[in-house]
Amino acid sequence: MARRKGQVVTDTIDRTLNELEGGQPSLEQLAVQLMDRAKDEGVSLVGPGGLLAGLTKTLLESALDGELSEHLGYDPYEVAGHNSGNSRNGTRKKTVLTDIGPIELEVPRDRAGTFEPVIVPKRRRRLNGVDALVCSLSAKGLTHGEICAHLREIYGAEISKESISRITDRVLEGMSEWQNRPLDAVYPVIFVDAIYVKIREGQVTNRPIYVAIGVTVEGVRDILGLWVGDGGEGAKYWAHVLTEIKNRGTKDVCILVCDGLTGLPEAVSSVWPQTIVQTCVIHLLRNSFRYASRKDWPAIAKDLKPIYTAPTEAAALDRFAEFSARWEARYPAIVRLWENAWAEFVPFLSFADDVREVIYTTNAIESVHSRIRRAVKARGHFPTEQAALKCAYLAVMSIDPTGVARQRWSNRWKAALNAFTVAFPDRIILATK
Repeated sequence: MARRKGQVVTDTIDRTLNELEGGQPSLEQLAVQLMDRAKDEGVSLVGPGGLLAGLTKTLLESALDGELSEHLGYDPYEVAGHNSGNSRNGTRKKTVLTDIGPIELEVPRDRAGTFEPVIVPKRRRRLNGVDALVCSLSAKGLTHGEICAHLREIYGAEISKESISRITDRVLEGMSEWQNRPLDAVYPVIFVDAIYVKIREGQVTNRPIYVAIGVTVEGVRDILGLWVGDGGEGAKYWAHVLTEIKNRGTKDVCILVCDGLTGLPEAVSSVWPQTIVQTCVIHLLRNSFRYASRKDWPAIAKDLKPIYTAPTEAAALDRFAEFSARWEARYPAIVRLWENAWAEFVPFLSFADDVREVIYTTNAIESVHSRIRRAVKARGHFPTEQAALKCAYLAVMSIDPTGVARQRWSNRWKAALNAFTVAFPDRIILATK
């Protein structure tokens, strides 16, 4: 009778290790020997019954044997085990899903039934790397069905949608701790905005997920939290969000940048009276283009630029008067838009260019929205508020895994910190102590 392919792989590994027992081979030498032996005997590198699967099986079973020896207090066949009250009791088969696919293990047992393996715990059918892979795929926008299909195609593993859901639900405890963690006492800048997702509660409705990003005194961009609102992007709910941020330890915010939501300045002043509310200039420009014909966009953008790059508020008023004289007859709504937003637009004109560069746009938060949109797009809508929040949390936790963007931002922050310290001397210096 032909031997199973997995047994062929085990024999290949065992023979290679026996040949090397006399010396102390390096890992590289051992890998070369194993590869050559596997090639000669027709054993593949990957896939079911492949060399990697065989190595993983051998290592895990060796580790389990070592754990049992430590639990019993003696190695196999040692005299010390006689009449010890507990001894080895054979093995049981168990298939676990690993990063390289499913592997069938021979898990050792003890007669007393007190052995609790650590590397492959009881009642666990997946190793930790698989759970991390599932969460990563979910953060990248794959649906539960697509994750199942991916694991089946790449690893030959069958995992149900319910199992995928249970894996991702394990992040909820960490998400709760993250959402309630203490925050810095002072933030030079906080950006706030909302992104809409579809949630099915009786009927499918658009619900906002509120996002707040703070820039610390050290120049680190920190996502302060995610909140699911119950309706429109209202100033009333923003007051609730800002109060929660204050209750988590933030006593002062120098500048809060938003998209010009009506009523938000009052909500901010009720929480942090000294905070300056700055309308995002990019949002103003985008909203201006909504009222204009596309063929006029380049000319309008050219005429608006002198307004938001003006050295002073007085100079900006002069440029705005020139803009109104040219465009008000054709596009009066654009002029009304800038007049209504003027009080929240002009604060950044009193700051140095280094501060203006940080606060004139909410692009820092738009990049977070982009990642969330990518994750929710494939799903269409969510069954519950918690499901939507979990998806958004997984998405933001996967942003900038290498830290390159974070470092790039920090490198540009020093000049801005100096400018903030000059503009808000008592408040920024207090935060750096």
